[in-house]
Amino acid sequence: MTTSADDGVPFATDPGPGEAGRGADRAAALTPGDVADASRLVSFGIQPKLLPARDAEYGELVRRYREDPPFARLADAVATGLGLVVLEVSPRAGMAVAAAEDSVFAVRMGDYSRRAASESTDRFLHGLAHLAVAALAFPRPEDLADDGYIGRISVNGVDAFVRQACRRLEEQAAADGANTDPASDAPGLEAAWRVWARRSATGATKDARRLSGSTTGIVGKAVAFLVDSGFLQKASDDSGGTYRTTARYQLQVRDLAGSAAMAELLDLGVVPVTDGTATLLPADESEELVADAGLPFHNL
Repeated sequence: MTTSADDGVPFATDPGPGEAGRGADRAAALTPGDVADASRLVSFGIQPKLLPARDAEYGELVRRYREDPPFARLADAVATGLGLVVLEVSPRAGMAVAAAEDSVFAVRMGDYSRRAASESTDRFLHGLAHLAVAALAFPRPEDLADDGYIGRISVNGVDAFVRQACRRLEEQAAADGANTDPASDAPGLEAAWRVWARRSATGATKDARRLSGSTTGIVGKAVAFLVDSGFLQKASDDSGGTYRTTARYQLQVRDLAGSAAMAELLDLGVVPVTDGTATLLPADESEELVADAGLPFHNL
């Protein structure tokens, strides 16, 4: 029997003597139609808002992937050829895929931030907003490991979290005798906190909308991007917009969780977690915080 070089998916017949019967049936089962089905499954996977529960064909292909190993290997091979990494295939998430760095499907943070902001400093703040959303959505390793866990974040809550993190970083810098006013283009959270803290939380427009360059405006753009990507779902307009996480976002954040920047943000202790719930610490009265900056979390 002939197999592909990398994934072991059988494409040809002529099984060896030891594979007569079962091996021949398995090889014969993979036809051009199966390749089309595997490609179809991958095409569903790159539609981030589509779920198997809402599409019968998608649900059937997910079931086949989980019950038919040769078909699963074939679908994995199709995804690999498109520069995609399969994170999970399940009824809750569908075929959740992440794009490799050189994939045509890759959306790079630099590309996103250039569309969202013209100033280099603002692009850096957009990256910080995404990091803060991920940290608040899943503040503990247990949350990432628990498939039933759903995080809830709000635009105002994310801004409050970053501002409190700024205060912690300022206190640490002062205690260490470090420069408490670093250059705005310096790398790392120690530089970002001063830039964020100086920026207005909401700004003002003639029709009372928040300014796009304000910190809540930056967070608003970040969560809108995550909604469009199938990572968040809007729950209400409370607190500047409240959102709940999806299974697809949980899988993505599992990859991010090992980053040094996210670990540093959580280690500041701004979000205390004791009994399965997480809330922001009381804010210092001197801090500029928007109203209703609370951050509820819950577990299914």
